[in-house]
Amino acid sequence: MDNKKLYTLIVHSENIAGLLNQVTAVFTRRQINIESLNVSASSIKGVHKYTITAWTDQDTIEKVAKQIEKKIDVLQAHYFTDDEIYFHEIALYKVSTPIFQENPTASKVIRKYNARIVEVNPVFAIVEKNGVSEDITSLYEELQELKCVLQFVRSGRVAITTSCFERVNEYLADREAKYQKNKNI
Repeated sequence: MDNKKLYTLIVHSENIAGLLNQVTAVFTRRQINIESLNVSASSIKGVHKYTITAWTDQDTIEKVAKQIEKKIDVLQAHYFTDDEIYFHEIALYKVSTPIFQENPTASKVIRKYNARIVEVNPVFAIVEKNGVSEDITSLYEELQELKCVLQFVRSGRVAITTSCFERVNEYLADREAKYQKNKNI
């Protein structure tokens, strides 16, 4: 499969226990590794948003989205390429304050990546970086070369579409209209 690319799958669902396991099982059955996963409340009350990234081909991601959408508590599942969404990650780097202060290159590296220091004490400093995965990884690698990294953690991708509307809003409006229509019959 030479035509693999990174896809972002956005799933909207009701907040039901066990649904995350059902969603990830679809990937497992197809032997697709999930690169990142972020689950949070959405802007719609009672609706949660899963943002999942995976390397695969278009045919497979289409099938995955359709399978996930069949789950009873899933409202919608859509996949996107990077040019169809705006996305970000956040990373925290705990660095040794003494090593960091001894090496003037360290602060230059922080500035180069537009990261910021959010905590400093005599033992460690915490650096925060928001941005794309490549920059987060590059900053980590450069700090690692300086031998000052004590801990490193990054979030999964958060993403919103670049279109003017959220598809799930239209879906919910249609569902409500059908409910009202059936209620009045």
